[in-house]
Amino acid sequence: QVQLVESGGGLVEAGGSLTLSCTVSGRTFSDYYMGWFRQALGKEREMVAATSWSGNTKYYLDSVKGRFTISRDNAKNTVYLQMNSLKPEDTAVYYCAARPIATIGYTRYEYPYWGQGTQVTVSS
Repeated sequence: QVQLVESGGGLVEAGGSLTLSCTVSGRTFSDYYMGWFRQALGKEREMVAATSWSGNTKYYLDSVKGRFTISRDNAKNTVYLQMNSLKPEDTAVYYCAARPIATIGYTRYEYPYWGQGTQVTVSS
């Protein structure tokens, strides 16, 4: 059984920073993608960032490029999302997801394993 546990959400003022963490347990994949998604109230879940196992290949949603950074520590089975210069439109529930395939997936349907989500609220 694969489990993903997120932490690090909270309330922050516009322009502030937060770092989300996601630790994976239960099974180790030799080569898999990790992604961060978010879902704002009344909107579809969208992929914010993703990283390959090596960290050499990364993807970012255009609206977060230059502000968010995804990274991973494979020794700790943990992936991070550093979020800087936060804006009110970044407010959402953020989810960590794992894809045990060595190619990137861009939609929620391509990631079979999910965390429980963590709320990020950015006040103006």
